[in-house]
Amino acid sequence: MKKTYLYIFCLSLLSLGSCSLETEPLTQQTDTNFYKTTDDAYTALVGCYDGMQVATGASGKGVPVTSEIMSDDCFGGTGNSDKYDYAAIDEFDISRAPSEIDMYNDNWIAYYKALYRCNVLLSKLDQIDWKGDTALRNTYESETKFIRAYLYFEMVRLWGNIPLLTAPSTENVPQAAPEEVYKVIAQDLVFASENLPSSAYTATVSGRVTKWAAKSLLGRVYLYYTGYYGKTDLAGVVTRAQALAHIEDVVALSGHGLLDDFSTLWPAASVEKYAGENNKEIVFSIKYTYTSDYDGNTDSNHWLVMFGMREFSSYPYGRGWGVTVNSKLWNAYAANDTRRTASIIGITEEKIPFDKINNQREYTGYYNKKYSPMVDKDGKDLPLTLGSQFWDIGQFQDYVVLRYADVLLMAAELGSGNAQAYFDQVRQRAYKTGYTPLPVTADNIIAERHLEFALEGIRYWDLLRQGISKASSTIAESTTLLNGGTQTAKTISAGNIQKTKGLQQIPNTQITLSNGVLKQNEGW
Repeated sequence: MKKTYLYIFCLSLLSLGSCSLETEPLTQQTDTNFYKTTDDAYTALVGCYDGMQVATGASGKGVPVTSEIMSDDCFGGTGNSDKYDYAAIDEFDISRAPSEIDMYNDNWIAYYKALYRCNVLLSKLDQIDWKGDTALRNTYESETKFIRAYLYFEMVRLWGNIPLLTAPSTENVPQAAPEEVYKVIAQDLVFASENLPSSAYTATVSGRVTKWAAKSLLGRVYLYYTGYYGKTDLAGVVTRAQALAHIEDVVALSGHGLLDDFSTLWPAASVEKYAGENNKEIVFSIKYTYTSDYDGNTDSNHWLVMFGMREFSSYPYGRGWGVTVNSKLWNAYAANDTRRTASIIGITEEKIPFDKINNQREYTGYYNKKYSPMVDKDGKDLPLTLGSQFWDIGQFQDYVVLRYADVLLMAAELGSGNAQAYFDQVRQRAYKTGYTPLPVTADNIIAERHLEFALEGIRYWDLLRQGISKASSTIAESTTLLNGGTQTAKTISAGNIQKTKGLQQIPNTQITLSNGVLKQNEGW
């Protein structure tokens, strides 16, 4: 008889400081006495959310971090004496760290564990007594399918060629054609878009999937798939007109909107003015709290520490492991664009007495402000002030997956009749009284997306969906950077990006365990 482990995950509407996520197995159930009641269904759904949180935030290489390192906005950085795994990601070159053939193994395992939970719940829906509440069943099914779609979208973008499982299975299956994966993603998101409640955002919605999140993610998936693979529709499931209709629904009906001040989206950029993790601009985010430990609780944001200044704190910015921001990004902003200082920590510009240059690899003088660890005015790491035992794995800032500015720019890109107005809204907030009109064109939209979503894990995928040639020529770099205080040559080859097709390395352990059923991506 198969055992099913239950996990408790907090999805309350309480503030992050009072929400505790437990990931220790608290009880054991079997198929004969579980998946019977709506409470059972809720517990299983919570396990799916927990799986997504762990896969995104607490296992292996944080995909929000690697997405930035692969782009033209960040270098691998880290410590001057560290191994070169992040350099291998940055340069699409495993020869930089030839022993790192399992860089993403923990990610792979966590993703498939989370998918297994989703597939189990979906397979058990018919045996649950819903007491005639069809709407509740549809809601739980929709949330689970959204989570599955999100997981698969992250995986198929990163690796391109992955096994597709839509039912609970431990079979050794070969990699599916990407179109097959995207078809499931599209079908799942369409179902969620049609079956989640239509209520508009009015107050706190803490981490739960909504109709508007499903519709927004569907737009993102459509744009990426049709761009990267050169298709006219999303795996035969969603047309351009349908994708636009979903996005227009979010604009018209969701209740979401832009905050007046861009900086208040980010805690380190606004401190006491921070709008909070559930403000009206956030369409969907992955929730974290500060209670991770080394005993199996993995409910914190483990990747955030990678963006912190190398081993150095200066209020309000906390210490970290030193992924650095390319100075080209700072220079891409106009001086009167409020997003520049809200997005980037400038060591010289903010007169920060950073004294760890000798410890830092690929020093540029710039770090990520949107996702920076933080300290209080006494220099104490915020996770510690909240009660965490660990400053590094206790980071708790949510990961904003989708926000309303993205909805507006996606609608403009998809050809909305209101494209110019949507485009203008985003730019007017950024420039305030210094705003000057700019025509809405495909190139201008992509350029605006770069400035709006810099350092949020979006830029690389926006480049890739314009084609490998465009992405590789934009990311390619030949410069010198300070490694341990010494000027050192840095090269990112366009040829490497082209050889890999912009995809990352499939873990060698998984290829070995599959007895060669899984095949490594080209270039790795």
